[in-house]
Amino acid sequence: MNTRHKALREVSLLAAATLLAGTMATSAFAVDLSSKTEIEAAVSGKTYQGSMLDNGFAEYYDPDGSIKASGYSGSWRVDEGVMCFTYGESPERCWDVLVDGPAMTMYRDDNIHGNGILVEGNPHDF
Repeated sequence: MNTRHKALREVSLLAAATLLAGTMATSAFAVDLSSKTEIEAAVSGKTYQGSMLDNGFAEYYDPDGSIKASGYSGSWRVDEGVMCFTYGESPERCWDVLVDGPAMTMYRDDNIHGNGILVEGNPHDF
């Protein structure tokens, strides 16, 4: 086996190990979701700045259950390990949630669908 093939094989093995580790980490997060109390305490009165799959956004989660953002509004609620959202006439959609300090990650079917940072208050004045 020449040097180039050895290097490609090592990169392939490293990529496979990284993928396996990421899959195992996602499964571990899905098992250790945040509780209803933890989620409510983490998001109420804060702005979530992040992205969901392909779009970036920032939205403020008012303690009264309303969502305020630039150009849209909605409502939020929390069940055990799950945060649910309603925007306009769209049906409610829920995600599994893991809060780790100011970071919040949202999952569906054990896959990361969104992640971001929770910021105190409404800094964008929505």
